[in-house]
Amino acid sequence: MANGYAGRFLHVDLTNGRCSPFTVEDALLRKFIGGSSLGAKLFLDGYRLDADPLAPESPLMVMTGPMVGSGFPGTSRFAVCAKSPLTGIWGESACGGNFGPELKRAGYDGIVITGRAEKPVVLSIVEGEAKLTDASGLWGKDVYETADLLKEADKGAKTLVIGPAGENLVRFAAIGNDKGHFVGRTGLGAVVGAKRLKAISVRGSGKLTRADETRFRELQKAAIEEIKDSALAGSLHAMGSDANMDIGMINGDVPVKNWSVGEDFELSSALSGPTLSETYLTRAHACANCPVACKRVVKVPDGPFQTEEGPGPEYETCGTFGTMIMNRNLAGVIKANELCNRLGMDTISCGAAIAWAMELFEKGTLTLKETDDLDLSWGNMESVLALLPRIARREGFGDLLAQGSLAAARKIGGDAVDAVVHVKGLDLPMHDPRGFHGMGLAYMMSNRGACHLQHAVLATEQGMASWPQLFPMKDDYKGTTSEGKAELVFHSENYGILGNSLSICHYLTDCLKPETIRDAFNAITGFGLDFDGLMACGARDWTLKRGINNLLGVTEKDDVLPKRIMTPLKEGAGAGSVPDVEKLKREYYALRGLDKRGFPREEKLRELGLDDLRERLYR
Repeated sequence: MANGYAGRFLHVDLTNGRCSPFTVEDALLRKFIGGSSLGAKLFLDGYRLDADPLAPESPLMVMTGPMVGSGFPGTSRFAVCAKSPLTGIWGESACGGNFGPELKRAGYDGIVITGRAEKPVVLSIVEGEAKLTDASGLWGKDVYETADLLKEADKGAKTLVIGPAGENLVRFAAIGNDKGHFVGRTGLGAVVGAKRLKAISVRGSGKLTRADETRFRELQKAAIEEIKDSALAGSLHAMGSDANMDIGMINGDVPVKNWSVGEDFELSSALSGPTLSETYLTRAHACANCPVACKRVVKVPDGPFQTEEGPGPEYETCGTFGTMIMNRNLAGVIKANELCNRLGMDTISCGAAIAWAMELFEKGTLTLKETDDLDLSWGNMESVLALLPRIARREGFGDLLAQGSLAAARKIGGDAVDAVVHVKGLDLPMHDPRGFHGMGLAYMMSNRGACHLQHAVLATEQGMASWPQLFPMKDDYKGTTSEGKAELVFHSENYGILGNSLSICHYLTDCLKPETIRDAFNAITGFGLDFDGLMACGARDWTLKRGINNLLGVTEKDDVLPKRIMTPLKEGAGAGSVPDVEKLKREYYALRGLDKRGFPREEKLRELGLDDLRERLYR
């Protein structure tokens, strides 16, 4: 068994109720490390790629990495992987909190779930022992209620839970990790719901081995000191991820009115990190083993959007339920965030669908007749809050939005599709590529669809972090230029994707020296990888997932930005600018070793040791 790993995985067949441990060869761990990288390899080798995402035979994988549970800062994260019911291609989402380390302590590096239970069940894992129990009494309850009940039954347990949205197969349903952390993107909560799995409850106290305990402790202390000296870490602690709102509006990063307006400083000021901290913050909260504590705990004491103390919104939610729908009421954002959490819905795709609907309502394409008498005028939070439960329960107009904005637009037809801002079916996160062209290319090439976390582009292009040890960092990387951005994205993907394998938080990656992370990884595993070896793992990860998507039908025709993003803004830092898509694709394809179809070339697959994928693509 390799150091840093629990040494076994768990296969759960819900159809026959069997829970069976299995192992993965050390050679495979050295090649793919863990997280979604290893998940993609297991998916390619063992399962039908053409199966419907919601079919019993489609696997759902919960995967940790070798640094998870080590106590090194930022190593609380884990990945959930499956074929996405929202996009139809490779789907994954990562999460922090406490579940990942607890799963490792319970004796497993990951869980692979197949089949469909006859009635709702909970998967319970206690000190390595796994069993399925009846969850009929939990079906229909929201995420918070279910997590509370599971913890009443086992006070030390950490939980993954779906709400009504997952049960009703909403295509952007999320999975709640306890209450304040969510596996949000690509609709994996619907996969859980289709399997009639209400929750996973985990408790363990096992110890993990390290290759060099003394060296690890030295690096752990060094990392804590680096975080103390990091301005980014200080900003995140003080204001959370919403610290981006004010500076983002200045830099042309924040989308406004469904991506149609370039700036609105009154809007950003009302929704900013300082405003959130000054008005509604009660305390900061941290994931396991993190000294930053960027999570917000908030309370709205009174008024129409009164909310009990609980998890507060991230920057992305302040965008989708704030700037994107022209809502200036931060208390309304907090209430929408709480409802999405309880119902189990991704706040990005849900908010984007509502912003799309508001645009069509303004144009008259949607009327009160279609929206079930809900006035979807810009900024109308009362209607938004009334709509959220209808989406989760797939009632009336809510059923249309529950399919996701792209599917909904295709049903309506006409120019409704032009108002959807997506790549490969996944709604864009709240960073405008007209202000930062590298982000545009990263959206185009991300393997789960538009994503700001499958790479380190955001931190590098916006000047929050610099890694000259790993790849060239140029002083002239201005946001509104496409020059040099293909190289930046290529290297930033290879480094940033490592977070998916090592399962370390992107924020901590931005705060720490690469040497500290590399050396800590080696002290844990004993793998002895240098920077070239680590970056090769990142390149292997990207290429493997790209190949899976190619087998699922993705080609170069899908590597595009939506019409709205290719329409220049009239105001703001990104005014008059759009990414040079053809230049970016041409240069990126050459660096990544893709042919004109957008497939990895055979020689690139051989170079990366992906011969099994090469045989599938070229047989």
